[in-house]
Formats: sequence, structure tokens, C-alpha cells
Amino acid sequence: MTPQLPDWMKVKVGKQTAAQSTSELMEGRRLCTVCQSARCPNIGECFSRGTATFMLMGDVCTRDCRFCAVRHSTTGPAPLDPDEPRRVAEAAAEMGLDFVVVTSVTRDDLPDGGAGHFAATIHAIRQLRAEAGVEVLTPDFKGDTRAIDTVIEARPTVFNHNVETVREMSSVLRPQADHSRSMQVLSYASGNWPGAVVKSGFMVGVGETDEQVRELLGQLAAAGCHIVTIGQYLQPTRRHHPVDRYVHPDQFAVYARWAEQAGIIEVSAGPFVRSSYRAAASAAAALEALS
Repeated sequence: MTPQLPDWMKVKVGKQTAAQSTSELMEGRRLCTVCQSARCPNIGECFSRGTATFMLMGDVCTRDCRFCAVRHSTTGPAPLDPDEPRRVAEAAAEMGLDFVVVTSVTRDDLPDGGAGHFAATIHAIRQLRAEAGVEVLTPDFKGDTRAIDTVIEARPTVFNHNVETVREMSSVLRPQADHSRSMQVLSYASGNWPGAVVKSGFMVGVGETDEQVRELLGQLAAAGCHIVTIGQYLQPTRRHHPVDRYVHPDQFAVYARWAEQAGIIEVSAGPFVRSSYRAAASAAAALEALS
């Protein structure tokens, strides 16, 4: 039985006119955002502040994770649009973004998993906004280190790959992914990109225990993560994995303390925290600590 939604899970919405303007800009440039496709609870706040997380390579994913609202098909993803990196860069410039967050659907149908498309987007953004920070939130590329190299050689400010959940729940929520492989992606990025910011994130409320959360934080620190985000899982539809519990804000504060004790530099933990929520501030804090 799904627990009742507690008072602290009430969503704050942003100004509708400003949010509509961001939505129209994305539609006009034929761009996708993970904010819309994944039904992010912060979409009103972020869109009203003129920020969004660009989602590359369409809105159809080749994987079917049990927590994610993004559409799924093993045959439906469209061919890559070579003009998409330019349109993302132009949208970022029009929005006046000093920090651009870019993610993608997982494209296991592509030889490099879309790594080259990520790199092209980073370069396009830097051509128009040379001083802008760029965070990439990538899939696992099936563990292909050549694909990871392609992305990190384009020099994003932050390399992010989400583990999504604790090891014990990974096969339930991510049947086409692998917890160890995700850890290897993070370790490889950290070990082969000295001085870079590496980031990951996960959800709670899917059936994990607090002790498993603490163990995961230790694993992420050992993998070289500098930033970690922890948020409450929300069930997108009835066909998705049910919510096991709603974690109290006080417990999120405990998670943040555990992360810091493990050696993670910057932690964002709370019911509505998502991997790209206020990403610029987290990146700035991590960079300052590393300098």
C-alpha cells in the first residue's frame, strides 16, 4: 500500500507567465527537456527562473527503468539530429544561461551511445557562450570507456552519471543497467580527468534502508564523486514502481551529514532535490573547494 502524501511534499509552483515563456522557447526550437519528459516536480520553479535541463537525442529511451516517466522503445528512437547541438547552444544563449545542464535519453541503439552528440553540444555551447559552465548528465554508455573519453575530452565543467538507487534495488528499478557498471563509469571519469568535478545522484523511498544509503554514499566517495544529490522518489504513473516511504526532511539532513563524513564535497539532499536542481551553485561550491 502506497503511503499517504505528507505535508512536506507539497509542490511550490513558479510564476506561470515566466514558466510559459521557457516552455514556448523549447517548443519553438524543437528541443526536449528532462523537466517535461520526466515530470520533474520542480518544473514550475525552474522554468519560472528561466532555467531548464536540455535533453538530447529525442524523448524516447531505449531502456525501460521502473521509476522513469520518459517514453520507452527499443525501435522507436529517431535518428540523431545533427543540428540539435546548435539549437541547444542558441537556446542557452537566448536564455542568458551562465551554466548549462545537458542530459539525454539512453541510446543503446547508437554505436557510441550518443557520446559524440554530447561532445558536439558542449563545443556548440562554448562557441556561443565561451565562459559558460556546462554539466553533462550521461547514461552509462554500456561501460564503454571510449565513449566516456569522447565526453570528457570535450571538457564539460561537471561530469554527472546517476546511480539512481542503492545496489540492492538497482536490478529492480534499472533492469537494463548495472550498479557496478555505473560505479565504474564514475571511477573512470574521476581517474582519467584530474581536477574535474564528478557528480552522481540517487533517489530514496523505493525500498532501500538507511544503512544501504550510508553504504552507497561511501561507495560514491570512493569512486571519486565530488557532488551527490539525494531526492525523494515520486511514482510517475500507476505502472511504475510504487513509493515505499516518504523520507522526512530531517532524515535527508542526516544523509547529507553522512555524505560529508564520507568525504563528498558538496551534497544536496531533500524531498524535491533532483540531479540538476540548482546545479550551478553546487558546481561553484565544488570548484571552490577543489581550487
